[in-house]
Amino acid sequence: MDPLTWTGSLSFLNPIFVFAWIALGIAIVVQIFTTFMATDANLQGEVSVRAQGPVDYATLGVKVIFGFIVLLFLTYVIGGILMPSLAAKGIIGTISTRLLPVWIALVVTFAVSIAYKRKLGLYGKMFDSIVGMIGYAIVMFWVFAAIFGAMDFIVTHDPLAQVSGMKNKVPGTALPDPDGDFGFYLLGGDNLARDVFSRVIKGAWEVVKIAPFATLFAFMVGITLGLPAAYYGGKLDTILSFVANLVLAFPVILLFYLLVTPEIVATGIPVYMAGVLFIFPLIFVTILINSRFFVQPKKRNIYLGISLVIGLWMYLGIAWNADPFGIIDFPPNLLVVFVSVVFVNSPTVFRIVRGIALDIKTRDYVAAGQTRGEGAWYIMLWEILPNARGPLIVDFCLRIGYTTILLGTLGFFGLGLSPESPDWGSTINDGRKLLSVFPHPALAPAISLMSLVLGLNLLADGLREESLRD
Repeated sequence: MDPLTWTGSLSFLNPIFVFAWIALGIAIVVQIFTTFMATDANLQGEVSVRAQGPVDYATLGVKVIFGFIVLLFLTYVIGGILMPSLAAKGIIGTISTRLLPVWIALVVTFAVSIAYKRKLGLYGKMFDSIVGMIGYAIVMFWVFAAIFGAMDFIVTHDPLAQVSGMKNKVPGTALPDPDGDFGFYLLGGDNLARDVFSRVIKGAWEVVKIAPFATLFAFMVGITLGLPAAYYGGKLDTILSFVANLVLAFPVILLFYLLVTPEIVATGIPVYMAGVLFIFPLIFVTILINSRFFVQPKKRNIYLGISLVIGLWMYLGIAWNADPFGIIDFPPNLLVVFVSVVFVNSPTVFRIVRGIALDIKTRDYVAAGQTRGEGAWYIMLWEILPNARGPLIVDFCLRIGYTTILLGTLGFFGLGLSPESPDWGSTINDGRKLLSVFPHPALAPAISLMSLVLGLNLLADGLREESLRD
């Protein structure tokens, strides 16, 4: 079979696409130049009173050209999906077709969210921000790609399978003997003759199953310790702040490396750390339910009983690999990375929560709660914490991005996850060995990592804008 081209039958759009990017670059340069000229004029007292000037036209030009590029990209995607054959689809069209479940999930998610955005609180308000919507779309693209990829709806080959004759092959290369398999390596083969496209999609699952949940655990640890430190102050605040500062005194990357090195893992320290850190989510949920339903003992006892049974079962399975039912199976390598992320992020979250709570606890509604005789934990969790949600949600998104970069860095140096893992860091490391000759094995996962972190940062910016208006 002949190799696939990038755009297939839509190749006639390629010159237009290239010229559009050139025009965008020129428009950006013009916008910067006119902005500087307008600034110099204002500094010299020559303030323009016209409704529109060169800066406005330059900005409009950038927006129009960028919109045209987006329209061309959508044409490649939608047109590629509608093409009848793989040769007509090209690489972009074929990948777009494989990602059809992701596109459908994105459209449904946005349609439902926008339709009910006025009833969805801060999440709904995010759809009033263009930046937030773009970031959310990028993040959810990778979330859905990871989920459907884990279910084998998207991948074309086993990410660990090696096909003879496909070593370092360029994107779109046909397999010498498909024998019932998908006939092409859409993004080429790496130095071990594995499909780069399948490894990128499977690598997204490695990020999605670690970064958000590890960050959530870190937030539970930070909130559980940061709120009482700020509310009570005194020796408790001094001791907890000292421990947090002690951990933060180490460089983050160095501390991360130390925790995942084989010598440290062999001592069993990560397991004991998991036993300590993973008890905090259970403590957090228990205190949350007890403080909320304290005056309803019957309902409180039922909720506490269910939470404790489920929580202890998950705690034994995740932290100690001692699930009595044998359902939870947490691989040792994954546990080490998970613990490392929680341990590294918890002190920073503690400092943020403590700083916000120190300010909020002086507000009148907190004093009103104390006057009503509310308990300390009720005030902390139901008066202080909800009013700190804006900065914490923004930091949560940013911290997932930091964690994604850390996971990629660990995989790049061969630490943490298993060597055969298709995570993006390991894939970049495998591809960079021949980067000057065959760039595609490293570029695909690197662009994926960059796009996910960019999406998280844009999402955080959008949430920050809306939280300030809240």
